[in-house]
Amino acid sequence: MACLQLVWILFIYLRLLTHKDKAEQVQLAPISVIISARNEEDNLFKLLPAVLNQDYPTFEVVVVNHQSTDDSKFILQAYQQDYDNLKVIHLEKSKHIKNGKKLPLTIGIKGAKYKHLLLTDADCKPSSKYWIKEMAAQFTEQKEIVLGYGPYTKEKGILNRIIRLDTVMIAMNYLSYAKAKLPYMGVGRNMGYTKSIFEKNSGFKSHYAIQSGDDDLFIQEVAQKNNYTVCLDPATFCSSPSEKTWEDWYRQKTRHFTTTGHYKVFKKMMLGIYPLSLILVYTSFSILCLNYQVSLVSLCILALLLILKWSIQGRCLVRLKEKGLAWLFPFWDLVYAILAPSLYYTSEKKKKVTWK
Repeated sequence: MACLQLVWILFIYLRLLTHKDKAEQVQLAPISVIISARNEEDNLFKLLPAVLNQDYPTFEVVVVNHQSTDDSKFILQAYQQDYDNLKVIHLEKSKHIKNGKKLPLTIGIKGAKYKHLLLTDADCKPSSKYWIKEMAAQFTEQKEIVLGYGPYTKEKGILNRIIRLDTVMIAMNYLSYAKAKLPYMGVGRNMGYTKSIFEKNSGFKSHYAIQSGDDDLFIQEVAQKNNYTVCLDPATFCSSPSEKTWEDWYRQKTRHFTTTGHYKVFKKMMLGIYPLSLILVYTSFSILCLNYQVSLVSLCILALLLILKWSIQGRCLVRLKEKGLAWLFPFWDLVYAILAPSLYYTSEKKKKVTWK
C-alpha cells in the first residue's frame, strides 16, 4: 500500500508541482465569457464589474439570466448602459424549462460572438484583472481546452475549512491527473474551451438529462491526449463564497455526485486507489503497532511517505493558495480519504436535487 502511495505521489502529484504555464499566444484571441445566472441579483451587482473591467483588448461577457424571479434583469439592464461588451440573454420563467445550467450555458455559447470561450459563475470573482489574459494565453491551435482553478473564499469556522479542503483536494486531483494524461474534469467556475469543440461534441447532448456534468462528463468526452492544458497562475483563480450550513453543502455535494456513476470504470478505479491505499497504510501500520511488530523498515517507509507528502502534495496546496492546510497535510489527507467516500455513499441515494 505504501508503494502505491509512492507511485501516486511521484508519478501523478509531482507533475502538478513542477507545472509551468506556457503563454504561447503572440496575438491574444478575442474571448467570450459565458455566465449562467439564476436569482443572482446581489452577486451580479457586486461581482460582475470584476469581469467586465478585465484588462484585455477584445472580449465580451454573455450573461444568461435563467428564469430569475428577483431583480437580476434590471441590474443587468443598468450595467448594459455602462458596458458595451455586456450581452444579456433573458430566459423567462417556464415550467417547460429545466433548472440546470446546461440549457443556459448552451444558449450562451451559441449566442457568443467569439470562438474562444471562458466560463465562470455569477458568484465568482477573478483574483485579478488579468484573469482573461492569462487564461486566454494558454489557447493555441492545438490546445482547445484550458482547465483553471476555482477556490472558495477563506472564512472562519470548521465548515469552511472542510469545504476548502474538499475543493483543493479535488483540484489537486483533476489538475494532476490532467498533467498525467488522464483528464476527467474541470470546474465550471473557471475553465475555457473553443466553440468548435463544443459544437463537434453536440454540446451536452449525451448527458443532458443529468443535473450536473457540464464540467466533468463534458471534459471526459472532449479532452484528448494533446488538446488541453492547465493554468495555475494565481492571477487566474476565481473564488466564490462557500455554503453556510452543513445541509446546504451536503445538498451541493449530492448534486455533484450525480455524475460519478457515469464515469468509466478505469477512471473510477484510478480515483479510488489513492484514498483506499492511504487508509490501508495507516490501518496496517496501526496493526503492527498493536502487535509490537513495528520494524525499523516499517518506520522508515512511513517516514519517507510523510516527508514526500509534505514536500510534494503539501507544496501543491501552497501553490493553490491553501498554505494553512499544507502544514498538517498528512492529517488532512487521511481525513479527506475517509470523508469523501462517506459523503458519496450517504448521498448517492438522493433522487432529485435542484440548481437554485
